[in-house]
Amino acid sequence: MIELKNLTKSFDQGQTRAVDGLNLRIRTGEITVLLGSSGCGKTTTLKMINRLIEPTGGEITLEGENILRQSPVALRRKIGYVFQGIGLFPHMTVSRNVEVVPRLLGWRRAKRRARARELLDMVGLAPNDYAQRHPRELSGGQQQRVGVARALAADPAYLLMDEPFGALDAVTRDSLQKELLQLQRRLSKTIVFVTHDIFEAVTLADRIAVLHDGRLEQVGAPKEILTAPESDFVRELVEKPTRQLQTFQEART
Repeated sequence: MIELKNLTKSFDQGQTRAVDGLNLRIRTGEITVLLGSSGCGKTTTLKMINRLIEPTGGEITLEGENILRQSPVALRRKIGYVFQGIGLFPHMTVSRNVEVVPRLLGWRRAKRRARARELLDMVGLAPNDYAQRHPRELSGGQQQRVGVARALAADPAYLLMDEPFGALDAVTRDSLQKELLQLQRRLSKTIVFVTHDIFEAVTLADRIAVLHDGRLEQVGAPKEILTAPESDFVRELVEKPTRQLQTFQEART
């Protein structure tokens, strides 16, 4: 389990707080979605979990141990990370991109290659067709699949995903959401997923944590968030896309 205890982050010596006293338990084997508008602190929170950003105050524990007592490098090798901008190395083949962390961990070449092929097959990219291609030869959806495979390469128990499907078209995004759920049923990872899209959150989450101005507004199962919003912000977050969808449907009829 990952636990955030009174977690705080300020980038201006305490004048303002990007994350403000956040308390949250991220349950083992579940997808927890951090949901909120731009600037609410969700990506900052995600980056603090693997120490890409250091907290100003509070504590993050991983399996009961304070992450500040661990080497940042060793910590990051235990946690897969899927970036918003995919972040593949353009000069490396697809296979070598997937092998990055196993190579850093000292895996033998044959083992790395076998693992890369296994994962490419798992994310729907036939190794014989894609392993030796470069990122520029792939579509956006294919590149994101490689990003997921790379994050899973060393079989981490934890996976952080920072709006990984946000830049993709709606059809590709829907397809990758379904594939992620299929992978989760197979692998049972502990996933923290950042999005600003209520529909994506409801589709993917076991639990949703709604953030606003660096604070936790509400946490609960998708049905709880939709049917029993606990603040005006959460109520507006839920009702606005519903109204937009109704308006769109009425315009078509």
